[in-house]
Amino acid sequence: MPRYDFRSPRLFVDAPLGAGALVPLAREQAHYLGNVLRLGAGDAVLAFNGRDGEWHATLAGGKKLSGLIVSEQARTQPAAGDVHLLFAPLKHARLDYMVQKAVELGASRLVPILTRHTQVARVNLERMRANAIEAAEQCGVLAVPDVAEPVAFSALAFGPERLVVFCDEAADVADPVTALRAATNASMPPVAVVIGPEGGFTEEERAQLLRAPSVVRLALGPRILRADTAAVAALTVVQAVLGDWRG
Repeated sequence: MPRYDFRSPRLFVDAPLGAGALVPLAREQAHYLGNVLRLGAGDAVLAFNGRDGEWHATLAGGKKLSGLIVSEQARTQPAAGDVHLLFAPLKHARLDYMVQKAVELGASRLVPILTRHTQVARVNLERMRANAIEAAEQCGVLAVPDVAEPVAFSALAFGPERLVVFCDEAADVADPVTALRAATNASMPPVAVVIGPEGGFTEEERAQLLRAPSVVRLALGPRILRADTAAVAALTVVQAVLGDWRG
């Protein structure tokens, strides 16, 4: 039996979920389910809210869908990960891609950081949240990451419990896997993956990151990666070496 049901439409709702609950639909959700997917009252969907697991539900309403009637739980909520992705903002299409892949790879918090060479100063947080929700709906993910307000690089601060994975093309580390394994004895400490802008970090920014209480500076292989590709590569290495890819 497959672990996930990918045939039933999945819907993120910002409401408590439990047997017998009646959850109202947002207008956009009702339009999508009724007019795009051509579903009607009584049709089955899966609902999740990032807190209560995934639930079987049926659509309610007449010609215009109005809500969900929740029946039984399909999956329990997994233990929350603690992987923050800090990145210099990108232009729309590449930022959309990065957000979607970060959700798929288990990021729990997305933090735009404004560096000296950041090329995009304004960030559409609602668009980021919408992309995160869509990725979670499509990929069976039950936790939607927090989307934080942009932070000035100079204001960044990390506690000793969080391992800062500083991705820097100028680093001497040739083997990021070995470097990560040597950085911690914990099975999966809280992690902050830091990705710089296309123009790279300044020497002052590098020095600031290296002053973090727990930091590993590494390059992501012999090639220079675009910022969105670097985010995917870094999260992949973190999950493979320290995270939930190890089972």
